Amino acid sequence: MEKVNLTCIECPLGCDIIVETDGGKVLSVLGNTCPRGDKYAREEVVCPKRVLTTTVKTDVDKMLPVKSKEPIEKGRLFDAVKTLSGITAKTPVKIGEKVAVFDGVEIIACMDVE
Repeated sequence: MEKVNLTCIECPLGCDIIVETDGGKVLSVLGNTCPRGDKYAREEVVCPKRVLTTTVKTDVDKMLPVKSKEPIEKGRLFDAVKTLSGITAKTPVKIGEKVAVFDGVEIIACMDVE
């Protein structure tokens, strides 16, 4: 059995959480004060994910800030950035507009570019 110590990032409380695992399976989650902490801890130990924020080129020589609409597996973030580095967004682009898709997750614009 293995114990993993985490600090929860789901709410401002920042609970110290202990996750007990055995063979990659979560046996228990201790220390969370809300259900979001339990969910966060289980996902973080089994398959951590992060929202990606980066920039892509546009066809008017401006950089466009973008983010993933949903979290992407942490181990795939560098692949996502590499893929997005080869993309040129066509203007005009509106905030929230889909610019690309990576691993089934939409990459959306974070600002308007005319």
